[in-house]
Amino acid sequence: MPAAVHAAVLCVAAAAWLMAAGRDQGRRRARVLFADGDAESPLRERWESVLRLPRRWLRGRREWLCLPVALVLAVLGESVLPMAAGAIAVPLVRRWLRRSELRKDRERGADGVVDLCGAVVGELRAGREPGQALLVAVRGTGVMGAAEAGVSAAARFGGDVPKALGQAAREPGLDGLAGVAACWRVAVDGGAGLAAGLDRLEGALRADRRRREELRAQLAGAWSTVAVLALLPVLGMGLGVALGADPLRVLLHSPVGLVCLVMGGLLEAAGLLWAGRIVRAGEAV
Repeated sequence: MPAAVHAAVLCVAAAAWLMAAGRDQGRRRARVLFADGDAESPLRERWESVLRLPRRWLRGRREWLCLPVALVLAVLGESVLPMAAGAIAVPLVRRWLRRSELRKDRERGADGVVDLCGAVVGELRAGREPGQALLVAVRGTGVMGAAEAGVSAAARFGGDVPKALGQAAREPGLDGLAGVAACWRVAVDGGAGLAAGLDRLEGALRADRRRREELRAQLAGAWSTVAVLALLPVLGMGLGVALGADPLRVLLHSPVGLVCLVMGGLLEAAGLLWAGRIVRAGEAV
């Protein structure tokens, strides 16, 4: 059985490597075949679309990779329990991926607000009117997403720009637009310089972004520790296979092994949640 396990693992690794190599080789072959042809030829477009099919299918569906992994474990362990665990893991992984995407969207939005402030300041100092400067900056950065139409309309037709910016600030990651709205309101009501206010706001937002990046760099070691803790059970099973044992059969086909599997899984999940919560609390400081 250990030899079969080794062979299966090697086959899976070889298949993954061959798929990656085949995809790269196919892309190179496509470039060579169509290098002298028209860049918009239907045959080239069809070939490139075929090469992009796996990536297109996986886009937004990465959580379904849990099922092939569970299938491999089910075949190696000769049990349906890994398939059940893989089915349970799909929604959990989907939720984790969505949270990760939302966090990245918030960070991109915050960076976009900084760029927007800089673009508006540049347009104002170039001699444009405030509404026109905001309109050009919004179009150039594209940071507001769905709220862009309302802000652009207010800037173009002389509407309530601070109100439109305040509504856009409710979107994830666009909190800095509330500061832009405040600067705009003060400049309109009190006659203060809008460019100077936005320049100071941009500096404050950049300093906040630097602080977040430094904190993330300091917490990279903690996240690495969490990843190592998550991989320790897998490494332990691999060590058992290397020593000639059959950990999958013990865990999946004996009462003591099932108890150890359940308790170990619960303790592993609790440890990862606890460690992740501690690190996220550090990021929120």
